[in-house]
Amino acid sequence: MTAPPTGAGATAGKTGPLAGLRVIEMAGLGPVPLAALMLSEMGAEVLRVERADSKEPLLSLPAAYDLDRQGRSILKLDLKRPDGAELLLRLAEKTDILIEGFRPGVMERLGLGPDVVLERNPALIYGRLTGFGQDGPLSRLAGHDITYLAYAGLLHAIGRQGAPPVPPLNLVADQSGGAMMLIAGVLAALFQRSRTGKGQVIDAAMVEGASMLAAPIHAFLAAGLWIDSRGQNLLDSGTPFYDTYETADGRHVAIGCLEPNFFAEFAELLPLDQRFVRSQYDRTLWPEMRAAIADGIRKKTRDEWADVFGSTDACVAPVLSLTEARDHPHNRARQSFVRSGRLERPAPSPRFSQASQTLAAVPTAADCQPASVLARFGVDESEIEALARSGLFGQ
Repeated sequence: MTAPPTGAGATAGKTGPLAGLRVIEMAGLGPVPLAALMLSEMGAEVLRVERADSKEPLLSLPAAYDLDRQGRSILKLDLKRPDGAELLLRLAEKTDILIEGFRPGVMERLGLGPDVVLERNPALIYGRLTGFGQDGPLSRLAGHDITYLAYAGLLHAIGRQGAPPVPPLNLVADQSGGAMMLIAGVLAALFQRSRTGKGQVIDAAMVEGASMLAAPIHAFLAAGLWIDSRGQNLLDSGTPFYDTYETADGRHVAIGCLEPNFFAEFAELLPLDQRFVRSQYDRTLWPEMRAAIADGIRKKTRDEWADVFGSTDACVAPVLSLTEARDHPHNRARQSFVRSGRLERPAPSPRFSQASQTLAAVPTAADCQPASVLARFGVDESEIEALARSGLFGQ
């Protein structure tokens, strides 16, 4: 299966399993834009609604690199005006999914809460993503990935024994517990709508989504197989055979040979004393085993170890940088990274056998003009001109 082709705009040539689906994305930062990008590249037509007076975000990007806006049409709309809210309601009447990531109550204050929108379009899927959920004592507080991981108990579990917790970028609560759970929710609701004809509201919370990702860890903890402290368990650097080690050139390799047969292959190639193989899970040997592995790994460079272990099941991998990962032979063979204009980025994922996807592209001029965007929703040209003269649209 080949990587998806480069797109020619937000709406031109849309293909994929969601082709024909229409989505409204209420503009924000972080996981909601990622969810919208993925829905767009699966074929959905996505309209991103931005504030008419929206300012540059904290980390603003040139258009060529701004994945928060690529693959969409853009409408800057003053939603504080009644006619702005009414226009959005009319657009929602012809939409399948609306996703938003505001604090609880914001959409309601704009007159665009789910009760109002679903009254106009009972088949709409209304996806809501927040840090803490739509209710509860923390629901109206601000936060970021690190905040939600702290409340989920996961930040406490990430890091080495005796060292502070380590933020795992913003990949766990924001993008995985947030964007991925939101997508799962709206697609499940779409399936239910195919049987009932009715839309519904999805309340996705990043604290809960991140917690769900850790469901197996909670099971291990309940069964007495996990210590509620970081750096002392099977998957958190507590074991010497699931950790990273420095190589002769100051780089690192990742070792993850948990299973005895994989560990035996690793020990043979390092080499490592067979007494460690016979007693892999004897915790009393782990300090000595860790020191022996560290001494052995320091004898070669990272890439030399990649040559030694690259075609084995020893579960040893070179720790690549973000830029190095793009050029790894496996990723090149799979076309796991693709170029879109000046941007080289991860290819859309997952892949589908029966539908090719369209790679998101920088919005064209037509994708950002209210007349062109609203015409797709059937709004009359004279009305669009009148609304424009009234100052409803931003530049």
